[in-house]
Amino acid sequence: MKQLVVVLVVLTTIGAMGQRHEGRGMDKGFHHDLTPEQLATLKTKKLTLALDLTQAQQDEVMKLSLVEAENRKARREEIKGKKESGDWEEPTPEQRFEMENARLDRQIAQQQKMKQVLTEEQYEVWKKMRLHKSMHSKKKMQERGRRG
Repeated sequence: MKQLVVVLVVLTTIGAMGQRHEGRGMDKGFHHDLTPEQLATLKTKKLTLALDLTQAQQDEVMKLSLVEAENRKARREEIKGKKESGDWEEPTPEQRFEMENARLDRQIAQQQKMKQVLTEEQYEVWKKMRLHKSMHSKKKMQERGRRG
């Protein structure tokens, strides 16, 4: 009888752990339904609240955020289209290096542009916010078991 209970507990545990988590995935969530303009507006307003931006700074940040959001949306749509058509292949290590290198180049360019728009104090706060966000994102991804 004890063996039967142990087997049932083990099977139940394995069954529960094997279920696919249907949480927020790549195609789910609030931000994936928004247009690039809406995303840029939200980002600009959040930065305005956090950094007390002037109207001129808000306009510049809006332009930068809009370009960034449009690029991100285009890359997401390109990958989604490849996956749906069956043309998607896992990138090779060289392709991964190129993608990561391009991503870091975009981040460096974005950082330089923000440095021109923001004051020294605002820029330091902005950098701390980005660092905190990146560390929090990494921690969340690790908690979710990497990518889902």
